[in-house]
Amino acid sequence: MFVISVDPGDDGLDGFMLGHLTHDDGLGSVEGDPNDTGAAQGRNPDAGAEGNVDIDSDPRVTGEYVRQVSSAAGTLTLVGVVHDHPASTYRVRRVITGLDPDVLALELPPVSIPLFEQYANADRSPPVFGGEMSAAIQAAATATTVGIDRPTVGFFRRLGRVLLRERPPLRTVRNVVSDAVETTKHAITCRAAAAVGARTSVRLEVDSPIAYDVGPADAADDQARDERTQVRRSRSFMNAFRTASRSQASRLEDAAREEEMAARLVRLREEGDTVAVVGIDHLDSIVERLSPVDDATSPDGVRDR
Repeated sequence: MFVISVDPGDDGLDGFMLGHLTHDDGLGSVEGDPNDTGAAQGRNPDAGAEGNVDIDSDPRVTGEYVRQVSSAAGTLTLVGVVHDHPASTYRVRRVITGLDPDVLALELPPVSIPLFEQYANADRSPPVFGGEMSAAIQAAATATTVGIDRPTVGFFRRLGRVLLRERPPLRTVRNVVSDAVETTKHAITCRAAAAVGARTSVRLEVDSPIAYDVGPADAADDQARDERTQVRRSRSFMNAFRTASRSQASRLEDAAREEEMAARLVRLREEGDTVAVVGIDHLDSIVERLSPVDDATSPDGVRDR
């Protein structure tokens, strides 16, 4: 059971309970991780508390990158990740295994979900392809897996509103359009790769995984330390180029993405407890948008599978 530390201040989420994940008494071990003491001793990962590792005892699974938002409709747990990082992959698997959500939401285009489901359908754990996203699908018992990222009709609608509101320079608009076209092409490529995989035994790797200085076999402390280093580097880079036209385009696009992802999550939570896996840089922005978002404007609340 996750215990939530509720912020007594005004978090701006009327009708919601917002908190950081701080401790766990019932998360099962994750098989195959050399840093997992339960797995190393051959204990069943689904056993009772006697065979479990407290969340605070593993530096990869802390409240730093996990948020929970609760309401009468259900509990939404957001897990922040550094894409393809072993610490993030471990955290995602651990949280999903412990919570056993009704719905799994991923920062992926809806049309890409079939490809990552194919990646997840592997004997190896975590899967070879697909990073933390395919690992999340593999760890989840639910059959309801949903992509909440662009490109979707709802995203383009929100992006248009953002551009009208901000009135950016023409160069920035061109960059936004260019990014949207590239993103759409990539999503179509993922769908095509899934179609090939569905008809053959071939698994096409659309994206090369990001290489880091640590791997799953490295100590948990080293993985967590490297992950934090990656987060700092990413944020420092973005801050350094915040005024550039390309950076402004990314900021406007991210605003539309986060609004739409929040809208999708509000709708999905009506179907039960939900775990969402999103990039760390989107984590708090999505949480902040959950209450005021007008989910009725999103037409993309359809099944991805």
